[in-house]
Amino acid sequence: MVGKKKSAIMKRRGASRRSRGDRIFDAVNLILITIFFIIMLYPLYFVIIASISDIHQVGLGNVIWRPVGINFDAYRQVLNHSAIWTGYRNSLIYTSLGVIYNLMLLLPLSYALSKKYLWGRGVVTWFFLFTMFFSGGLIPAYILRVIHLNINNTIWVMILGSVSVWNMVVTRTYFMSSIPDELYESAEIDGAGQIKSFFMIALPLAKPIIAVMALFIGVGAWNSFFSAAIYLTRTDMFPLQLVLRSILILNENIPMDSDLVGALAADVEEQVARQHLAMSMRYSTVFIGSAPLLIAYPFVQKYFVKGLMIGSLKG
Repeated sequence: MVGKKKSAIMKRRGASRRSRGDRIFDAVNLILITIFFIIMLYPLYFVIIASISDIHQVGLGNVIWRPVGINFDAYRQVLNHSAIWTGYRNSLIYTSLGVIYNLMLLLPLSYALSKKYLWGRGVVTWFFLFTMFFSGGLIPAYILRVIHLNINNTIWVMILGSVSVWNMVVTRTYFMSSIPDELYESAEIDGAGQIKSFFMIALPLAKPIIAVMALFIGVGAWNSFFSAAIYLTRTDMFPLQLVLRSILILNENIPMDSDLVGALAADVEEQVARQHLAMSMRYSTVFIGSAPLLIAYPFVQKYFVKGLMIGSLKG
């Protein structure tokens, strides 16, 4: 009890000794961090409020901090599109299997390269690092997947691929700096081999970096549309991002009957309403595409900062 009181007294003394310059420095930092937070958060917030606001008010600049003329017509139109749900299903499959596939390659590779006594470790590491600066490019990848493997328009073309070297370097550094060698030596004395040490020691202690890598890989797979645009031609195989892209393009090109002379006012108003609905759907599709990642991030946030900082700064 005495020790706790003494510690509290020392903390109060330390706080009272802070100079005026320190307090000003903290205040400036807080202000700058708040400004940066608003700058990063506001675009997403604006997309949300604009998607449920009257598009007339959005165009007039009246929608800044709160929605005006709330309606959910854009969301109803987008969610009634059957291709949206097909895209969600495909993206979930591609992302889930892609994360599992990449982690199955990434973790054993990083664990093996973290061993300083591995023969040829430096040569293998430089072999991987070389690909960070010089890659084969799109044409060899297309020839391999379409001509030789013939996996275009299949689920495998969206899953199979190369491991990110940057992810490998970060994960390897985590294994080297965060797991003591004494644990492996103790397991080796007890008769455990490398495979058992990997599954029984390395993986349980590597949960933070596994969560970080799963998040990185998952975000990349979820947002990917370039590979799908190249290798997929069947609409039932399109991921969500490619479906949303198609919807936006179609909405931008909704025809206007401007060539019809003497059109009724009701027809003109209907065309204008369609154009305004298309504008609102732009915002709603952006939020629909981002929502799954926004929901998933809080569950891995506690691992994200810890794993990223340890894996990238130590060693």
